[in-house]
Amino acid sequence: MPPSTAGKSHPIGPSAALRPILIGASTGGVEALYTILGAMPADCPPIFIVQHMRPNFMEGFVAGLDRMCRPQVVLAQDRMVAGRGHVYIAPSGQCHLTLGSGAAPFCRLVQGEAVHGHRPSVDRLFLSATQLTPLPVAALLTGMGRDGAEGLLRLRHSGGLTLAQDQDSCVVFGMPRAAVELGAAEKILPLGAIAAALLAGAGYWTENAKGTSLC
Repeated sequence: MPPSTAGKSHPIGPSAALRPILIGASTGGVEALYTILGAMPADCPPIFIVQHMRPNFMEGFVAGLDRMCRPQVVLAQDRMVAGRGHVYIAPSGQCHLTLGSGAAPFCRLVQGEAVHGHRPSVDRLFLSATQLTPLPVAALLTGMGRDGAEGLLRLRHSGGLTLAQDQDSCVVFGMPRAAVELGAAEKILPLGAIAAALLAGAGYWTENAKGTSLC
């Protein structure tokens, strides 16, 4: 059963001790994201997502995720500052979701040409995050094409932790395959193992072991 979100309480405080989490997905990504976000705790590190989707379906998708997840799931807005216990999903349309660097990461919605046929583009999100401190942990999930593979490679070369979904659990092993062929993925994991790997890579379990969780 999905977790109840009645009376959601979201931690307030800096997320600087934890790596942000980035996720890119396309075909098959809706179901994959329900699986991953459904396993996230209420005080998870900030999560930023690009899911390729037609604009008419995006608001309902975000609302559905917010109902079933412990963290709060919202459409990203320009200049929105990231916080723990929040998931920011790129709106479909005319802008790319990128990240700015400050005391905490913040969302930037920027105009630009489509990348690999997509706007928003996973590559644009991943590439923008190479200047963050700390560097993020990123996962590239099921999808057609190669959007996100080059960005994942750049993140790995910059010192970020990079994951790709394995072929057996993908609906379409396109984007992850491109990442694997480039050597962009440090780990290749089944869908059911990705949430825990993201939290571990972000430092969440280490922080909890020290008794400093905000929940």
